Amino acid sequence: MTLEHRLVKREKLLNQLKEIQRKQGYLPEKQIKELSKKIGIPVVEIYSAATFYSMLSIKKKGKKVVRICNSPSCYLNESVDILEESKSILGIDVNETTKDGKFTLELTSCIGCCDKAPAIMINDELITGVTKDKLKTLLK
Repeated sequence: MTLEHRLVKREKLLNQLKEIQRKQGYLPEKQIKELSKKIGIPVVEIYSAATFYSMLSIKKKGKKVVRICNSPSCYLNESVDILEESKSILGIDVNETTKDGKFTLELTSCIGCCDKAPAIMINDELITGVTKDKLKTLLK
């Protein structure tokens, strides 16, 4: 198999993993095994891809995934306070999900809004200039 063929296959794999996660909310073991048989990529390689990319997850998450940016720019603009307030509001720590399954809290590296820090993402929605008051509304 040529390098080009492997890259195309890997790109298709990522698209398929994203689609499974979009539908399921995460990548269940059963789906990974079925995908392995379907596309001929070993399960271990699929798990490798699924655990390498931070936006993919093999663990079930809340309906809303709150990602707090911890890049230097956000950090200098009080993202630590935003993180602590999020933990307090939700009653969970980083990489945990609320008991009702509504929220999962995560840290993420730069999301490209350094000029509008601190920034967070809730699912695919980017929110900039986050304040503690704004958080209270967002995390209801």
